[in-house]
Amino acid sequence: MDDPVAGDQLLSIVQRIERLEEEKKTISDDIKEVYSEAKANGYDVKVLRKVIALRKRDLEERKEEEAILDLYLQAVGETP
Repeated sequence: MDDPVAGDQLLSIVQRIERLEEEKKTISDDIKEVYSEAKANGYDVKVLRKVIALRKRDLEERKEEEAILDLYLQAVGETP
């Protein structure tokens, strides 16, 4: 192999990653702004984050986990 590292291709990849990292930062900043807006409107951001995380998961998976959690809480004397 004459050219072990194709400079143009590598540069293109690096530039694309840099652009995507910048877009990711912009999106992250936008999300922080929305959470700040929610907090300013009286919403509990910690709970809101949990709601969003739960919505990402499969409903059946969540139900199963909640059932196991209830079982464990009962086993240690806590009732949900």
